[in-house]
Amino acid sequence: MQRPTRLPLFPLEVVLLPGMPLPLHIFEPRYKAMIGRCLKEKIEFGMMMAAGKSFASVGCTAEIIQKVRDYPDGRMDIATEGRAVFHLKELIDEREYYEGIVDYPVDETLTLDPKTEEDLVTAFEACHTLFFGRAWSTAGRNEPENLSYEMAALLPMELEKRQALLEMRSENTRRQFLLNWLKEFLPKLADQQRLRQRAGGNGHAYN
Repeated sequence: MQRPTRLPLFPLEVVLLPGMPLPLHIFEPRYKAMIGRCLKEKIEFGMMMAAGKSFASVGCTAEIIQKVRDYPDGRMDIATEGRAVFHLKELIDEREYYEGIVDYPVDETLTLDPKTEEDLVTAFEACHTLFFGRAWSTAGRNEPENLSYEMAALLPMELEKRQALLEMRSENTRRQFLLNWLKEFLPKLADQQRLRQRAGGNGHAYN
């Protein structure tokens, strides 16, 4: 698929990953205009993590899957999904919203490490069960090269860590990074669960 080299940009305090669903409420006039254009021309826009007046140089394109709701004042709810990682080469300030000249970095071609995958899946399944109270379903699992993105989209990762993952150009590196994060997060999550269970089993509520 030939992707455009010029994208409308949507800086937001969010890190979108390929394959990750992201519902958005559009209310600013400039972004209502931008989304209206994307819907009309059937084009993607670029999501970039914003921090104050600066934003990251690596982002992810978002495809509008559905316009969920229109409001009388022009606001709208849309369902989007992450598609392709891009690198911002030049910022363009010609419209009411930013656009960017971008390219699309390609991942290194490496043989995936089965041991790392096994360890990662085991850690992620344990985390998913603790965090969501149910087993991880692999029914909608994406391609192997997107496994790290698929998992990270479901985890409460810090924005900076998620951004770091987005900027890595090797799936092996992303998997190891995610595994290291899970090894730190899992004991904390297990402790939180034990404290909740202990608090819930102490005393009786008044009728």
